[in-house]
Amino acid sequence: MGAQVSKQVGRRKSIRTEKKVLTEMKQSNGSEFPGSDYHPSDRKNWMSGLNPEKVQINQIVWPGARVLDIRVQEDRRVCHGILVTYSVDVVIEDVKKFLSETQSEVIILEIRTEFGHDDPPYFDNYLEDRLGEYLIPQDDRVFGKKISELLPKRVICVWKPRKSPQPKDGGLLWSARHLKDNWIDTDLPSTKFESNIKHLGEQQPVTARKFFYRVENTVTPQADNPILCVKPVTDRIHPYARVFISQCFSRGIADRLQIFSTDFIDKDFVDACAGLTNARAEGKV
Repeated sequence: MGAQVSKQVGRRKSIRTEKKVLTEMKQSNGSEFPGSDYHPSDRKNWMSGLNPEKVQINQIVWPGARVLDIRVQEDRRVCHGILVTYSVDVVIEDVKKFLSETQSEVIILEIRTEFGHDDPPYFDNYLEDRLGEYLIPQDDRVFGKKISELLPKRVICVWKPRKSPQPKDGGLLWSARHLKDNWIDTDLPSTKFESNIKHLGEQQPVTARKFFYRVENTVTPQADNPILCVKPVTDRIHPYARVFISQCFSRGIADRLQIFSTDFIDKDFVDACAGLTNARAEGKV
């Protein structure tokens, strides 16, 4: 018992120290970057507001919100670990409703079979049937195209089965090789921040890639930590999203940032991603 208490005291000290590192970085280096003062008047239609005839797909900085990470189990219900909820039909219908209410917003829909589960039968056929009219076919040339050139197709659907065959090149669904990341499982904010910087720096610029790369502005509750609620843990790093983008510029890797996600998305996070996208489209980056 004493050893466990000592471990938790040490963990809390580490967390305080790492939060201080990020706070001091923000105070000393700031959180401004080209486009940081941009605030879309309509966040539901922020891609439309940036002019779809001007913005290329590889210029977009996609906020997790426009990139949905959905896990499913054998019966097509959405799940995450031991948590099981509703049918994936609910997600698909919400996506289609959003698409019907907007004109030029492009979504990346990542659907994967949760670890420890079998793939839902014929799930590729299901996705193609339900989303067919919106699906952007897999094609490496998509990255260099403008949004307007893809319309009215507006969903890049990445299907990641565990055992079933991966989607074939040229089909309506995109395979796992088209959406990559480096997941760092930690609840220490500065450790996650610097790991994200390191792995992003190892990527090619967005103009040279034929896949999407995701950076996650999140930290993860640990099993041996009594604080298991996601929100207070996420708040350790959530306020430093703009600092991260600013640091990408300072360290010369801003041209690699593409998908930037976080838990508990808010308007400031969307504004930051939209601002950098706008700066790229305007040739300011």
